[in-house]
Formats: sequence, C-alpha cells, structure tokens
Amino acid sequence: MKETPKLNITKSLEIFKEACELVPGGVLGARKPSDFIQGEYPIFLESGKGCRLTDVDGNEFIDFMCGYGPIILGYREEEVDDAVIKQIKEKGFCFSLTQKYQNLLAKRLTELVPSSEMSIFLKTGSDATTASIRIARAYTGKIKVMRCGYHGWHDWCVEIKGGIPPKLYEDVYEFHYNRLDELEQLMATHGNETAAIIMTPFGHPNHEKMQEPAPGFLEGVRDLADKYGAVLIYDEIRTGFRLRMGGAQELYGVTPDLTVLGKAIANGYPISVVTGKKEVMSVASDRLFISSTFFPNSEGFVAALKTIEILGRDRVLENIWEKGDPFIGRIRELLDKYPVGAELTGVGPMFYITFERDDKGLYKGKRRDFYTQLIRKGFFFSPYHHAYICYRHTEEDLNNTLAGIEESLAYLQEKY
Repeated sequence: MKETPKLNITKSLEIFKEACELVPGGVLGARKPSDFIQGEYPIFLESGKGCRLTDVDGNEFIDFMCGYGPIILGYREEEVDDAVIKQIKEKGFCFSLTQKYQNLLAKRLTELVPSSEMSIFLKTGSDATTASIRIARAYTGKIKVMRCGYHGWHDWCVEIKGGIPPKLYEDVYEFHYNRLDELEQLMATHGNETAAIIMTPFGHPNHEKMQEPAPGFLEGVRDLADKYGAVLIYDEIRTGFRLRMGGAQELYGVTPDLTVLGKAIANGYPISVVTGKKEVMSVASDRLFISSTFFPNSEGFVAALKTIEILGRDRVLENIWEKGDPFIGRIRELLDKYPVGAELTGVGPMFYITFERDDKGLYKGKRRDFYTQLIRKGFFFSPYHHAYICYRHTEEDLNNTLAGIEESLAYLQEKY
C-alpha cells in the first residue's frame, strides 16, 4: 500500500501558533484547521495564480475550492485586476456619495437575471441574505421565515447559537431540500404569518451530498409562496454566475421574487446583491434602513462589470460545463472501479465526493484518508465542502487530478 509522503507545513504551523495569541482560534470561521484535516493541510497561503495556490512553505496545489466560490475565472485575473487598479488610481473608489457604476451594474443584472428589476448592493453574502429578509418583512408586514440552505453568519440563521438570544431566531423554521412535504406542513401552520421562503434553488447543504431539484419541487415552493403571500427568495450566492449567467433560476426555469447574489459575480472582489421585483424591492427606499460606509465602494462594481463582460465574451460558463461534465463522468467511472463507498453528487461546475455513512463510522476514516492523499499529492479539495471548477482549470489539470483521485481510491481499497 503506497502512501503519499506528508507535506512540509512547518511555516504554516509556526504562523498559526503565533496567530492563536493574536486572533481567537488563530483564524476565523471556515478557514480553521479543523475544517480540513489538522496536520495535513496548510493553514496559510502565500499566493495564487490561475487555478493554482502556493502556501507559505512553498507547496503548490491545483485548487478546487476557488476561495469558497468567488473565483470563477482564476486567481490574479489580470483583466479584472487592471480594471480595478485603474479605477483606484484614476477615479478613486470610496466616497461620501455614490459613483455611476451602481447604475451600470444594476442595468446589467436586469438583462441577465430573470427576477431582476431593481437591485441594492452590499459586500458579503450574509449582508445580502439578511437584507433580503428585512425587505420581505417590510413588504409583507409579516415576521416568520422558512429557510432551506446556509444563508450566512447573522443572528437569524447562523447554526452556532452562541451569543444570540433565542428571540432573534425563534420565528425562523427550517425545511430540507427536495422535501416539499416539510414546507407544506410548515406553511399550513405558519403560512399566514410567513414573510419569506428563502432557499438555495440548487441543493448544497453544508457537509452533505448535493442535490438537483426533484421534478415539481421548485414549482411547488413557488406555488406555496404565492398561496400564502410570502416572498420567495433564492439564495444564489454560490450558483449565480456559475451554473448560468442568470443563475439556477435560469437553468431550472422557476423565478423567485428576490435573488441574492455574490461570490462569482466579481471574481473575488467583495460585493453582494439583493435583486428582484420592483414592487418588493421598492420598500427599501423608504420603509427600512440598509446602509454601510463601504457598500457604495466602486471597486466591487468595476470588478463585477469586468467579470460579467469576460464571462459572456469568452463563453466562460459554457467552457466550465464542457470541461466539468466529462470530468465528473470520469470520476463516477473511478468510483465504480474502486467500490470503497465514495459517492459523487453535483453538476459540472460544482461537485462533491462524500462517503456513504455506515454504523461503525468507517466512512470518517475513509474520508480522512482520501482527502489526506489528495492534499499530499497537490490537489486542494475540502473534506467538508463541495468543489468548484474555474475557467483556468485546463484539461491537463483535470487529467492530473483524475490520476490523483484514482491513486487515492486505490489506496483506500487496499487499506479498507
């Protein structure tokens, strides 16, 4: 049984030790070593270019995390960076008033996103999902929220409840993707008090297998929102400008009232969006307050406009699907060849290799060993999060990755 040699991550560990004295936990949120495999993955990166990362110890990886989703083109994409640098040097980007790029981006969204008639711009996905709930509550005059998906770190939806009074989330109810019956039961009880149904139109629950919508699921959710007068919100933070230019709503043909966008829209620059029907969005003009010093900063607008231009001009999403579909098809063939309990879910642009759960918990060891072998071989995946393909992944990169996956599966088969 051939085991890939362990990486040298000495500098990462040294910097992390120092960080633990300066930052609670050393690093924040989903970047923690425990969200990968402790002692195997680097903790600090030095640089990125195209689809490759280099850590502080000089290890190089073909990256399939894409910054948790924002990198749709590639790292240090010169055309996008040059547009932002030009804006900063020639015009400036942080002012007391708003620059014209707000309007340019809002117009572009109305051309691309089926639900888009008006937009407001923020910085993070959590900003945008929270703003969408505030808009829905102001528009309907109702309080309760039905949710399906992640939706961020703010009080109303975060999974870890430390520091949050129960009254701040007691009106939020969860249902599971593709379980229309669960939502029907919730709405039968709470529908007349429900302001919003917020959901990911493509199923990508944390740490779980991915799902496409079952026949009639999205349509059924749309019908329930209409029946009870609730605002239907699609959280397309991950799927917008990745599955289609208009997001999963364009792919699956069901249009929400509001859409939340972020991540891939600007290839790594901080910007997020709530966009949707004019009737609903208009309440943000005078019936609620959403503001931040940095929301109007134009570097994100400029990056988004240039990224969207490149996505359309160079057929980027078509290219990703054309590479991604055969790639995951070949992964499926490898999983059949090596029956170790690995499961593949997702679609060409975003996919996830998990392991079938068993009573003895062997799947945890298999998952750990599989992803340990991959990171040691120079392929950056997460054991607990789905992967992405970006424009700069080449056929050679993907073929090399398939070879690494096969070697890792063969290792598992011999070990288990």
